[in-house]
Parts: sequence; C-alpha cells; structure tokens
Amino acid sequence: MTTTFEKKIKILQEKFFLSFSQTDVNNIVNSFIFLTVSFDLRISEDEVRQTIKRIKADKASNISDILNKALQTSLAKLISILISLFNACVIHRYHSKQFKKAQTIVLCKSKKSDYTDLKTYQLIALLDIMSKALKSIMTKRLSNIAETHHMLSDAQMKARRK
Repeated sequence: MTTTFEKKIKILQEKFFLSFSQTDVNNIVNSFIFLTVSFDLRISEDEVRQTIKRIKADKASNISDILNKALQTSLAKLISILISLFNACVIHRYHSKQFKKAQTIVLCKSKKSDYTDLKTYQLIALLDIMSKALKSIMTKRLSNIAETHHMLSDAQMKARRK
C-alpha cells in the first residue's frame, strides 16, 4: 500500500495525465461528403427554458458558484439575459474563458483494499452551469441536424434517439 504523499501523487499523475503519441492518419481515404445544411443560429427562449429546467437542481455547485436551483428559481427574471448571452456566443463563435474552466476533483472509491490500484480513484469535473446549458443546447441542435439529414451511419447506435 502506498503511504507517502509523493508516491500517491506519482500514481495519480500516471493515471490521469497520460502522454499520447501522434496518431498516423495518412491511411485515411479522402472520402468526404459535403452537405449544406441551413438552420437558424438564434437560440430561442424555449430552448433556454427547457435546458435550464432539465438541469438537476441538487447537483454539486460549479466553479462560478451559481447554484443550479437558484438559476432555475430565478429563470423568469434571467431568461432574456441568458438568451442574449447564448446568442452572442453562437453568433460571434465565442466560448467564454469562464465557460472553459473546470474544477476537477479526485475521489477515492470506498472500501477498496489497495489504493495503489488506479481503478480505485474517480475523477469528477465540475463545469460552469452556463457552459453546461449552452453545450446542452448546441448538442441537441447538432443531434437533430445529424438525424434529420441522415449524417450518421446506421451502425452508429450510442447516444442516439430511439
């Protein structure tokens, strides 16, 4: 069992900060299909309202210290500000530095006999609530576009509707 602080740090570094070699992509055939898809860039009030309501109210606080429940409770007063903020991000293709920040914590899984085994640790990333909301809206939109225009292989099953 690892007892020193330095040994524990080394184990965690090896587990969570792996080094990756460059992938060779020279053997990929140039077989791209270009499809022009038109859609409205503006994010609607409905999209924002549904997304904020879907967020779990009792989840851990994020790095901006905006509680999910507080955002949901004050949504009626904040909706126009959120719509403006999200639309500005999409139209200007800008993702705020604040949205990119995450606080990652490492949890030890309980009742494990050997904490030198890297599988006994779990990473939890706390992201900004605004980033989560915008990402959720954009993910739903991209998913709808991909499904509507049959852009995914029939073999692609994970995370697809139906």
